[in-house]
Amino acid sequence: MDTFLLITGFLLTIIGIVGSFIPILPGPPTGWAGLLLLYLTSVIPMDWWVLGITLGIAIIITILDYIIPAIGTKKSGGSRYGMWGTTIGLIVGLLSPVPFGFLIGAFLGAFIGEMVFDGKDTSRAMKAAFGSFLGFLTSTFIKLTVSLIFLGLFIAKTLEYKDVFFSL
Repeated sequence: MDTFLLITGFLLTIIGIVGSFIPILPGPPTGWAGLLLLYLTSVIPMDWWVLGITLGIAIIITILDYIIPAIGTKKSGGSRYGMWGTTIGLIVGLLSPVPFGFLIGAFLGAFIGEMVFDGKDTSRAMKAAFGSFLGFLTSTFIKLTVSLIFLGLFIAKTLEYKDVFFSL
C-alpha cells in the first residue's frame, strides 16, 4: 500500500506542476494531495503543521488564481471578454504544435476578445490584452512556484526515508 501511495502521490505532484499551466487542472491543490498521500504512508510520520501550512498556501493560491488575472485586466482597461479570451486562447495554444503556443494563444485570445467582442480599437485592445496576459503570467508563475516547492518537499521527505521505503 505504501508503494501505491508513494507513486500516486508523486504523480499528483507532477500533475500539480502541469496544472499550473492548464486552467482545467487545479495545480497547487493537486500537488498538495500528493503531499497528503505521502504523509498517509506508514513510513512518513504525520506532520499536521506541514500539511496545514501547505494546504493553506494551496487554498490561498487557488483563490488568487482568480483574482490576479482580473486585477491585471482591470488595471489595463480590459473587460471580461479579455479574460475569457485569455483562457480560450491558452487552451487553443496548448493544443497547437507551436512551441510556447499557450503563451501566444493567451495573448492573442485576450486581444481578439477585447477587439472583437468588446469593440475596442487596436491600441486599447492591445493594452487590455497585455494587462490580461501579464495577470495570467503572474498567476501562472505563482502556481508553478508553489507546485515546484510541493514537489521539492515530496522528494526531500521521500529521500529522508528512502532506506525504509526502498527496503520494503
